[in-house]
Amino acid sequence: MDLSSRLAVWQQLAESCGVSTVQQGLQQVWRLLLLCLICRLCFRLGGVSTVKHVVSVLAGMYGLFLFFELHMLWVLLLSVLCYLVLLLSRHSSSRGLFLSIVILIYLLIGELHLIDMVTWHKIRGSQMVVAMKVISLAFDLDRGTVGSLPSPAEFLGYVHFVGTVVFGPWISFSSYKNAIEGKKMSWLWLYSSSLSLLKSQTCLLVSTCIAPYLFPLLIPIHGSAFTQKDMSVVKPLSVELPRSMVLVVTSWNIPMSRWLKTYVFKNAMKLGTFPAIVVTYTASALLHGLSFHLGAVLLSLGFITYVEHVLRKKLASIFSACIMSRPCTSECSHQHKKEYWVMLLNLVFSLLTIFHLTYLGSMFDPGVDEQEVEEGYTAIHTIQRWSELNWASHWVVFTCWVFFRLIQ
Repeated sequence: MDLSSRLAVWQQLAESCGVSTVQQGLQQVWRLLLLCLICRLCFRLGGVSTVKHVVSVLAGMYGLFLFFELHMLWVLLLSVLCYLVLLLSRHSSSRGLFLSIVILIYLLIGELHLIDMVTWHKIRGSQMVVAMKVISLAFDLDRGTVGSLPSPAEFLGYVHFVGTVVFGPWISFSSYKNAIEGKKMSWLWLYSSSLSLLKSQTCLLVSTCIAPYLFPLLIPIHGSAFTQKDMSVVKPLSVELPRSMVLVVTSWNIPMSRWLKTYVFKNAMKLGTFPAIVVTYTASALLHGLSFHLGAVLLSLGFITYVEHVLRKKLASIFSACIMSRPCTSECSHQHKKEYWVMLLNLVFSLLTIFHLTYLGSMFDPGVDEQEVEEGYTAIHTIQRWSELNWASHWVVFTCWVFFRLIQ
């Protein structure tokens, strides 16, 4: 294809996909951004904190209605149910665990087709954010980080905070309280907010219009996709140009990674490191929905990150080199830091991480059946895709684990 033909293709792509993607993206978020601005201005006016919480509740409910219409009632039902559980168990010291079980039962009931699958998948993200907020609040109450059970207005204002209730991310209760204090607005705040909006639209444009055409030219396995989230909650370069799978899973969604580490992994560490990792990824899979597809991918991530971590830690000890999953600090005791062979080893592990991501990412390609995206992928879809790829990534992980056991 000559240069003029390539330019014509890119021009047609920009007109047919680029413009429509940007327009649809802005149409989706402009009202939500306006609600966030109204809340910010109301918080700046001061007044009784209860009024601020009520404003937060109303704005959040309206934001949910804009995106889910009357299906938002399922999100509200989960919120009310959680507050009733916290109220009834206010004298218990195990509120976090008890509430987690209640939420799990609620989500399982929803997944078992008591609600139609398309509707449930639409509201799943908001359900997950609400669940993460109330579970973190319950554990903070158990630990004494939060002194007492919030009032109904304060609780609902937190879980329905308009800035996070639709798309996330998770924020702690203390972060919400800081938000309603109404800190002074500045040009720096406006600049950073506008820059974040620009970056998010750019990521949407790249993932929708450019990546599907660019990646097949660079990566032979069909179906790989690395979607980028909002720049304020993700480190894109750590995902697209990864040092390790450990950094990928902690950089993909930073607030959720922090939540899982604080409220799941640390509580499960008494079982041991590997069981704690399994519990953490299982919790993540359950929050994302009762899906064999997601569960298989997330648990595979758990095994990959564990094997990668222990193998690189052992090799770093043997060679006294900075080749661990996370970059070493300047004060590390390793003798070899920036030698060429050290950089080469890190590059090999980076390429291996990209291979794993490509393999796992191919699971999210719907092929010709777009209905699978709306209703969720079936177990057959996942097994068939991995079978077509000869379970390559799983065999590589198993080989790495065997090698680790041999050098121990």
